[in-house]
Amino acid sequence: MAPSLLYPKITTPTPSIIHSSGNYLTTSDGRRIFDASGGAAVACLGHNDPRVKEAIVAQLNQTAYVYSPFFTVPAAEEVASFLTESTRGKMERVFVVSSGTEAIEAALKMARQYYTELSEPQWQRTRFIARRQSYHGNTLGSLGAGGHKLRRAIYEPILATNVSHVSPCYPYRDMKEDETEEAYVTRLAEELEAEFQRVGPETVCAFVAETMSGTTLGCVPAVPGYFKAIKAVCDRHGALLILDEVMSGMGRTGTLHAWEQEDVVPDLQTIAKGLGAGYAPIGALLVGSRVVDALTKGTGSFLHSQTYQGHPVACSAAVAVQRIIRDDNLLENVRVRGEYLGALLKERVGGHRHVGDIRGRGLFWALEFVKDKTTKEPFPAAEGIAQKVHRTGLEKEHCISMIPGSGVADGVNGDIVQIAPAYNVSREDIEMIVQRVVGVINAVFGEE
Repeated sequence: MAPSLLYPKITTPTPSIIHSSGNYLTTSDGRRIFDASGGAAVACLGHNDPRVKEAIVAQLNQTAYVYSPFFTVPAAEEVASFLTESTRGKMERVFVVSSGTEAIEAALKMARQYYTELSEPQWQRTRFIARRQSYHGNTLGSLGAGGHKLRRAIYEPILATNVSHVSPCYPYRDMKEDETEEAYVTRLAEELEAEFQRVGPETVCAFVAETMSGTTLGCVPAVPGYFKAIKAVCDRHGALLILDEVMSGMGRTGTLHAWEQEDVVPDLQTIAKGLGAGYAPIGALLVGSRVVDALTKGTGSFLHSQTYQGHPVACSAAVAVQRIIRDDNLLENVRVRGEYLGALLKERVGGHRHVGDIRGRGLFWALEFVKDKTTKEPFPAAEGIAQKVHRTGLEKEHCISMIPGSGVADGVNGDIVQIAPAYNVSREDIEMIVQRVVGVINAVFGEE
């Protein structure tokens, strides 16, 4: 019988997982794969934690579903309170959805509505500025905000035309040899200022950026002072700052919110993956006081809703996940193990002729592969290097799952793999991860 499931490659079934526990995924053919990617940086507690499952069952025994525009439940109130308190009140309200993409859609709508709510409405503000080699989701609105050439390509004719893109903060490829970090930041801020002027500062709703880039660029931490300079440009023109922490937030980089390490506070923030750790689909939009005040004094409502927003089971799972992260002191583990992971990767594969850069923060690291290490020439996209590394990792000789990414160099060429293990990994786990990564790299490229 032909399969009914639509696989990513229609004629190629993906491995079937019949059990998961801790850091391991067991396939139907008997492989035990170490999940060093957490899916897509989602499973931050590993798999099958009994405490989260107990919370889900308890919620099912109370209320499985209500329609959030009509009703609320204690779990939704609890997760929202936790999130606002985690920002020390800097983000005042929370809109709970079912994915990161939905959170970005809500952020774009919220930014637009904000300007219509002011005492003197600014209806001319309809534009957004984002960054090249960025990714913000796969619906038409979020895809239009992102700058991923390959994912946008066939949909370009139906994407919104009110988004323009500037350079990402990508020092490995874009910072000049004789340029200081301070000068690089100044240059990027000047580019953003020039884009405001090109499109008309009075037309821009917001600047949208990943606080720490995800798979489309590969775990690139911002240069010190970058976001502070970018926020100054936005403030100068009355535009909002939207920070996308769908992948990098909720502890992945060593603090609950990645922006805590950047000396800025966004006006709107999106989160998802680490919020519920994959136990239920959940994401959220966090709303700062500037926006909350405008809506409160204006219509008093957000003109947007979705069927599963604030889903009780998802909220209950998220509350349990965040409680475990707090009680087990996992943010400290992310910082300590993350530092060791980065150091060990650099020690073991940093000298490989095809590993151009190793970068990251917390338990969020990427290796960028190059054809020529001196010139930083990327492999052609046609060679599919990132996917080849990923597939090789899944083979029984290696049994490790990593996240592949393509187009990092110029939107088309350039390959990375991400390593984003669970927050509770041990020192021994880190050593195993690196040992298996070394084996995969040598299998794909040959030894140094």
